[in-house]
Amino acid sequence: MAILSKIRDRSWLLILIVGLALFAFVLDPSTLSDFFNSTKVNEVGEVNGETISRQEFAEALDNYKAQTGNRVSEMQAAKTVWNNLIREKIYANQLSEAGITVGEADIMNALYDTEFIKNDPRFQTTGIFDKDKFKEFLATMKAENSNDWANWKRYMASVKTNLQRTTYDNLVGAGLGASLDEGKSEYLIENTKLSGELVYLPYTSIPDSTVTIKKSEIASYIQNHANEFEVEASRDISYVKFDITASAEDEAETKAKVAALIEDASGIPGLKNTTDYRQFLEDAKSDTPLNENIQFKNQVPQVIADTLFKGNKGDVFGPYKDKGYFKISKITDVIEMPDSVQARHILIPYVGTATADATVTKTEGEAKQLADSLLNVLKTNKSKFEGFVKEYSSDKGSVEKGGFYDWFPYNRMVPEFRDFVFEGAKGDLGVIKSNFGFHIIEIMGQKNFNNALKLATVSRLIEASEATENAVYQDAESFALEIANGKKLADIAEEKKLKSSPAEGLKALDENVPGLGNERQIISWAFGKDVNVGDYKRFDVDGGYVIATLTGKTEEGLMPVDKAIARVRPILQNEKKAALLKDKLTGSTLDEMAKANSQTKRTVTDVNLKSPTITGIGFEPKVVGAMLNAKENEIVKDIVGDRGVYAFKVTKKDLPADLPNYDTYRKRIANQRKNQTYNMFEAVKKVSDIDDYLGSSFYGVGQ
Repeated sequence: MAILSKIRDRSWLLILIVGLALFAFVLDPSTLSDFFNSTKVNEVGEVNGETISRQEFAEALDNYKAQTGNRVSEMQAAKTVWNNLIREKIYANQLSEAGITVGEADIMNALYDTEFIKNDPRFQTTGIFDKDKFKEFLATMKAENSNDWANWKRYMASVKTNLQRTTYDNLVGAGLGASLDEGKSEYLIENTKLSGELVYLPYTSIPDSTVTIKKSEIASYIQNHANEFEVEASRDISYVKFDITASAEDEAETKAKVAALIEDASGIPGLKNTTDYRQFLEDAKSDTPLNENIQFKNQVPQVIADTLFKGNKGDVFGPYKDKGYFKISKITDVIEMPDSVQARHILIPYVGTATADATVTKTEGEAKQLADSLLNVLKTNKSKFEGFVKEYSSDKGSVEKGGFYDWFPYNRMVPEFRDFVFEGAKGDLGVIKSNFGFHIIEIMGQKNFNNALKLATVSRLIEASEATENAVYQDAESFALEIANGKKLADIAEEKKLKSSPAEGLKALDENVPGLGNERQIISWAFGKDVNVGDYKRFDVDGGYVIATLTGKTEEGLMPVDKAIARVRPILQNEKKAALLKDKLTGSTLDEMAKANSQTKRTVTDVNLKSPTITGIGFEPKVVGAMLNAKENEIVKDIVGDRGVYAFKVTKKDLPADLPNYDTYRKRIANQRKNQTYNMFEAVKKVSDIDDYLGSSFYGVGQ
């Protein structure tokens, strides 16, 4: 039915496109050629002046999808490939500026050191890797220009990219060492214990209502901290979903149709009297197939399990509702069975079986002949079983245990093995065939015998009728009409007792809308060039319709003031509170300051910068850092921390014992610096000139 609504909406679309094209051509015929010849159409971005073409991006995207086996979505792949291309261009540019080139010789040397290449027999002479053989192989592949050569080219390109990255990271890392003096300083800073007294005036002592924050102040803060507030273009929407679900009438109709299948009709046997259950389910158009397995009580539909297990062979039950279906079930057999079994076996594989390797040479006939021969021996002398297991069985998991499998449930083994051990009796010995080969099996034990059933179940999915879907469509259209008449989506939703959901911060290449899942169509619409705040549209989605309105547009650049209020207001409030609290720290001693503010002077004992938590207050690295740098017995005030304003006096600095050397700390600092490759790249990326029109050029966002 979703197709019907699309036909209703889009019959005018082709006419409109053709009309606009003809109109544009009449006004200026050159506009068409200008459009198709536009340089930007063939580009998806630039990095420091170097173009990333549509072709380059498309090839990289195809390669990435192939590498991942198409297990990622289009947009996830696009984002990853775009970021990889940016990284590649930036690293290449940085190496070029440094006068360093990753050439063919570097790539070949990296290939020579690659394990899967070194260990490939094609490239070895008397078991030793032969570079000439490998080069000859590549030359032959290149001359043939086959798909294999294309794969090798892609692999070598990825090797080059990795070399560029590691070369640059190593180059920068080589200059990021540390001295022994830095190591000593780090040791002292971390391990110096500080004791003293302080007065703490918390921000919470001043009510938020007494501090006024203007939008202009928030705007100024954003401008002064621009690096922290740079944002991508995003869109905010609100939506209401109209789910197409079966009505009570639809359920009743489905139930009646299923019930009609129990008794004979027009000379055709119903489920009660049929014996060909597979054909019956096919004729009845059952939405679930025939389950021919034996089922224990915990495996049948639980809504009717107790009733079923009181029934007899031939009894029919239902209709009953189970997991979105109406069902009728007939007991076709009642079997007393154990719920678990012990068995041992000998597995004789043959060429073509599931786990057969190159050592397996027997044909199916030869394997069967051997299995029958071993069975005949075992029938007269079971003591030979373990010896035969060690000599003939290929089941590595059980060989060391004499082929034995301890208690296992009904569904543990392949069907042929399962049926033999559960439907047979303790002591039975026989040969069965599975996709693993021929098994000589002995049933060693059975326990917990209970009734199990075989069922024939006809299922019919409970789904909305065409009339129900049309009614939901009309509800959605009526809702949209009220928006068109000037009412707000949230107000209409409240009146109709429907749920209005927000989805904020949607990015141009996002796919998922919170609460809806993958609905790329909604995001593409929200980024449309001609879509403005307040505009709305109805969308066909899986299982219903969505009416969405655009509630906000954020362009690339600095975060708008309204978006930043929640983040910036607490910062500015604390800044203003800090200024007020500083004025309250009056007096020449800590006791006077505490008394003036009705506070208690606190004692701090053995705190250090490695763990800068002040008892009774919390994590305050700025305050502990100030204490570390203060002189002993000198009052320091107006120290602004994360939780309030402080005045303190350090009464004791307990320095740690000297170490023989500080090389451990020096190495730690050096390694920390060298491990900042991601931050190094991000810093270079931040100052790079990157133009991104991937969304508009390649995916048509904002068209």
